[in-house]
Amino acid sequence: MRLLSYNIQYGFGQDNAYDLARVAKIVGQADIAALQEVDRHWSRTGHDDQPALLARATGRFAVYGAAFDMDAATADDPLRRRQFGPLVLSRWPILWSRTHPLPLDRMITPINTQTCAIEAVIATPNGPLRLFNLHLAHVGRAERLTQIAALKTLAAQTSGPWSGQDDEPARNWTESQPEPPCPMAQLWLGDFNMEPGSPEYLAITGDTPYHPGALYAGQMVDAVAHLGARLHTHEKVIAGQTRLRQLDHIFASAELAPRLRRTWTAPDIASDHLPLWLDMD
Repeated sequence: MRLLSYNIQYGFGQDNAYDLARVAKIVGQADIAALQEVDRHWSRTGHDDQPALLARATGRFAVYGAAFDMDAATADDPLRRRQFGPLVLSRWPILWSRTHPLPLDRMITPINTQTCAIEAVIATPNGPLRLFNLHLAHVGRAERLTQIAALKTLAAQTSGPWSGQDDEPARNWTESQPEPPCPMAQLWLGDFNMEPGSPEYLAITGDTPYHPGALYAGQMVDAVAHLGARLHTHEKVIAGQTRLRQLDHIFASAELAPRLRRTWTAPDIASDHLPLWLDMD
């Protein structure tokens, strides 16, 4: 099973050209893709419905979470909305999903925008797989730490969209379906805007300096570090020097660690981030 975490910068590449087709070409190589910064009906991307276009181009099942939703009505389309958020694409059916807004701090400068996490459970051949696709705040460490704390609370939930017995069968709340699966083992994929070893990173992985590789039950494991790789997914010029940074991550529950096989990035200009890949049994 091949997974992808990819901030697509709404289809704008390192050459500043808007080209969603080259993004779709990369995404189509994944069984499951967690994409961040996906537009719907923005003028900067020609008012494209990017979730629909990417789902159609890749032939994947799709769920989209609007981190925020704005009026974008025109005379021809008075109901149009402008949206921005993460997208999950899957070769296999997505059994259920829900969108969680993450805590947002009010900012004076620069701009700060609402972010969210999509939680989804996918019907893979090996059983249901639970994942979170997210994008953390890009400016403040304290805000990211608050968002990670909220994410941990969400991840600890043991029920999906509903639980318990339907006591109003005439209204058919469950559509006669069984209670949706909600595995505790899970993956977190996304643009975390943090580097390995940072306080935010350690808030996710824990810190065991005297016992490297120690795994607590329920702990999240950095797939890249677990597999002994050193990668970068973003380049930024700071004080005149180009820094290679890993801001994108895939974290797995400790129970899933034995199933992790290979992780890598590949040079590409389709976005300002590189795609982060993971092969998993």
